[in-house]
Amino acid sequence: MIKKRKKNLATEVYALSQQIRMSAHKARRVIDQIRGRSYEETLMILELMPYRACYPIFKLVYSAAANASHNMGLNEANLVISKAEVNEGTAVKRLKPRARGRSYLIKRPTCHITIVLKDISLYEEFEEYIMCSKKSELITKKKSKNLTCHDTYSSGGLWDKK
Repeated sequence: MIKKRKKNLATEVYALSQQIRMSAHKARRVIDQIRGRSYEETLMILELMPYRACYPIFKLVYSAAANASHNMGLNEANLVISKAEVNEGTAVKRLKPRARGRSYLIKRPTCHITIVLKDISLYEEFEEYIMCSKKSELITKKKSKNLTCHDTYSSGGLWDKK
């Protein structure tokens, strides 16, 4: 039995960076600013933000766009960041020498960042098709009901109770 897969409407491309020497909390502060934005707007935001986490995220977004254009043949102008997540990695453990031959443990946090880009040109074509079909349905239907708008503030129904 051969299973046929339906063609996926969403064309998604991702890039993953692991073991970045940075706190996941500090990377999430930057990721929250770019989630849901277009590719070009994201690059401008990341260039102008003053945080250290911006550079690895900038490289990762740029790499995901390169994957989209090279592997899938997508246009970079139509890309939107659909999913961006930061996960905690393992803590790199180092020993700091202290007085009298003792040593203290230093934990340096790492994180894993995933960026998923989605091509929105397919969605725009699909929405145009839906809008055209809805307009044709609206033209065929006759307007049979007259809608009246009731203002709740001037009618006194809501605020008159004491």
